[in-house]
Amino acid sequence: MKTKILLKESEMPTHWYNVVADMPNPPTPPLGPDGQPVGPEALMAIFPEELIKQEVSRERWIPIPEAVRDILRLWRPSPLYRAHRLEQALKTPAKIYYKNESVSPAGSHKPNTAVAQAYYNKQAGIKRLTTETGAGQWGCALALAGQMFGLEVRVFMVKVSYHQKPYRRSMMQTWGANVYASPTDMTNSGRAILAKDPNSDGSLGIAISEAVEEAAGRDDTNYALGSVLNHVLLHQTIIGEEAKKQLAMVGDYPDMIFAPCGGGSNFGGIAFPFFADKAAGRDIQLVAVEPTSCPTLTKGVYAYDFGDAIGLTPLMKMFTLGHDFMPPGIHAGGLRYHGDSALVSQLHYEGLVDALAVPQLETFEAGVLFARCEGIVPAPESTHAIAAAVREAKRCAATGEAKTLLFNLSGHGHFDMSSYDRYFSGELQDYDYPEEAIQESLKHLPQVDFNPN
Repeated sequence: MKTKILLKESEMPTHWYNVVADMPNPPTPPLGPDGQPVGPEALMAIFPEELIKQEVSRERWIPIPEAVRDILRLWRPSPLYRAHRLEQALKTPAKIYYKNESVSPAGSHKPNTAVAQAYYNKQAGIKRLTTETGAGQWGCALALAGQMFGLEVRVFMVKVSYHQKPYRRSMMQTWGANVYASPTDMTNSGRAILAKDPNSDGSLGIAISEAVEEAAGRDDTNYALGSVLNHVLLHQTIIGEEAKKQLAMVGDYPDMIFAPCGGGSNFGGIAFPFFADKAAGRDIQLVAVEPTSCPTLTKGVYAYDFGDAIGLTPLMKMFTLGHDFMPPGIHAGGLRYHGDSALVSQLHYEGLVDALAVPQLETFEAGVLFARCEGIVPAPESTHAIAAAVREAKRCAATGEAKTLLFNLSGHGHFDMSSYDRYFSGELQDYDYPEEAIQESLKHLPQVDFNPN
């Protein structure tokens, strides 16, 4: 029985896959404050030109620069595993595979785009990058990439995660980044939030506002985003491209793919390369898995909204809970975003990808089961994909279906053990965000009359 399926370094993909080329409808355009579409020039204040070109590109394949591939070789191609012991524990006829992105230096999939973004900013003469981070995975990735290319990195870390995950903060500082608990008193955005709620736990939307504000205020500084935008999901498709090659090595192909979904880069990274097959007529189900406490795709509305809490970004059409939505301080900090990728949102709205919300206790139960079977302690974000795969494997055990399941193990949980401690002590609770609270937040959506037709 083959357990670990490996590609040679020479087999690492040379191009990123752009899902836009295979979407049945063009992506919805971003809008400016006047409710009219904005061109790429609107992004020039905070992004380098090459990333903006990727953001709006409709080319199917975009070359990965050799300088980027040279750094990615430190951990790529990442291994694909057959989860034999998990299958046996579940007594399922299903085959379960997982792509192990925890092998990167930062311990997650995030460096796949951090390295690319740092490279393009360095080429553009930028000296300094600002960003936000939830659980800290993205902040660690950008700190690492900034160190590789000699860029100063400043990270606004969501306050609840800043205190829950101190060792991720330490990793960022080890790689030379400056880290701040957001909201801070360093920006107008942060001061406005603190004036309303001095004890605010923070959110990704707030941290984005602070990072964007600081980047827009200096010519030598750009902003880097760890998820949501098209070019970020593009860089992550190296995951799914490798997985397709690895499954072909053992003569297999997935019936279903599961990945955690907060902003969408994790899901897009593994699922989009398989969407090309779905668009060509192949029967495959792509499932984005989110927490019930932040149910963007499953309970949000498909509408134009700001990507940040204050309203500094262009308006993007996405599934959203409202830009001022304040999710609870769950331990899957990377999944606490009010919106979602415009590409993932559009594909979900058009019925081409599916979404599932899973409660917190079920995710930790699945994470512990996975760790005891496969040996890897998963990040709380990753446990959402594991829980969904376990659900399906149990269903297969009941029906006798021999499906092939694939999920993305997006990161390890070595710095999340306090979360596991709280789970074992019974301190964690399930939390379904109240419908009335969601509806209250949705009342504050910007009023947009734009009709692309």
